[in-house]
Amino acid sequence: MKSAVETLNPTRVKLTVEVPFEELKPSLDAAYKTIASQIQVPGFRKGKVPARIIDQRVGRGAVLQEAVNDALPQFYGQAVEENSVRPIGQPEVDVTEVPAEDGQELKFTVEVDVRPEITLPDYASMKHEVDSVTVADEDIEERLTSLRERFGTLQGVERAVETGDFVSIDLEANIGDEQIDAVTGISYEVGSGNMLDGMDEALVGMSAGETKTFTAPLAGGDREGEDAEVTVTVQSVKVRELPELDDDFAQLASEFDTLDELKADVAKQAERAKKFEQGVQARDKVLEHLLETVEIPVPDSIVEAEVHAHLENEDRLEDDEHRAEVEENTRKALKTQFLLDAIAEAEEVSVEQPELIEYLVMSAQQYGMDPNQFAQAIDQQGQVPAMVAEVARRKALAAVLEKVTIVDADGNTIDLNELNEQPGLEHLVEDLADDETGDDEAEADEAAAGESTDEGETEKA
Repeated sequence: MKSAVETLNPTRVKLTVEVPFEELKPSLDAAYKTIASQIQVPGFRKGKVPARIIDQRVGRGAVLQEAVNDALPQFYGQAVEENSVRPIGQPEVDVTEVPAEDGQELKFTVEVDVRPEITLPDYASMKHEVDSVTVADEDIEERLTSLRERFGTLQGVERAVETGDFVSIDLEANIGDEQIDAVTGISYEVGSGNMLDGMDEALVGMSAGETKTFTAPLAGGDREGEDAEVTVTVQSVKVRELPELDDDFAQLASEFDTLDELKADVAKQAERAKKFEQGVQARDKVLEHLLETVEIPVPDSIVEAEVHAHLENEDRLEDDEHRAEVEENTRKALKTQFLLDAIAEAEEVSVEQPELIEYLVMSAQQYGMDPNQFAQAIDQQGQVPAMVAEVARRKALAAVLEKVTIVDADGNTIDLNELNEQPGLEHLVEDLADDETGDDEAEADEAAAGESTDEGETEKA
């Protein structure tokens, strides 16, 4: 077989393939055998019909079609390997010549999108500035208050609802004469804003036993986004009482005996959280700098396919404004993938089995699934290679962070390894990567938290 590659643009190539008859003949013989087992010809046993009779009955064209369809994936794969092509997306195949007679060649062309060639910069020459670590009294007070809230108690009060109160409510949502949903006995913190638009405003000023109706878009279900008439009834009003900040509280909420020891530990936590925020800034600035300065072409057809699938899933194909937003995000996501894949290849990053298992366990936790069930589902869906690639990208980003220079606003050099309890930056990047999975600051606070007791809030009648 002979093959040649032509570069159509930085992300698309055209392969021209010529296959001698001798290399196609095994597929041709297999096609005759397959067709022979499918047709019934008087005077011949099923599966024993000669080739010349098959040509007469079904036509050589049908046999050639069967043979070519069977052989194309093999020859395409061989051409890809011979020409070191790295395809992405579906190939477009055009068969230009078929061997109408024995001895003639099969010729076809393939156009396919490919991964772009990326020229990477010298990471060691890169320098980025992040904020200096400053722990204010307000930071310590905020953490102490959060800790007190975890050990607070709810006390019933006989007064109108105020922001910050905890209420037990009944809700009913109707659109016209149709009841969409109804729930009773829901506990809600007024002012949290995590239920229905307008509910906080409706609740403030109400008393136990009172009912009020307001209009709000539904937050879920088949009619999500539609305006509904929502009726809310307050069953009870409670306030949260916080424990006093003293030695007794320190002993209740931590392993420390005194309040001073607890405050000193909380100050360390706040400092570590601030340093973790430095890591967030460093990662974001390095990645954004690379995306802005490195030329990374993206195949338009891949972008269009992903955008179309996304909008179709949301039933928003006609929403041009949303389409533009999705296209921008898709292009950036693909550029990031191509960039980190190129870095992983240049840095010769490999993924060991324990690293993959660790990532699978972490992902399972995010989805609230059992790790074994999650791993089985990933395997059945053929997503294991994608998981391996994601781990490699994280390690690639860690490799870059190892080499760049990070300084704070005061000119001090920052060692990102100090933010990580384990050697290397891989675990740090796992904590910092993927903004889409949650708020960076919240993740930093959670990673920095060191409270030894995880008791929930208690409630008194």
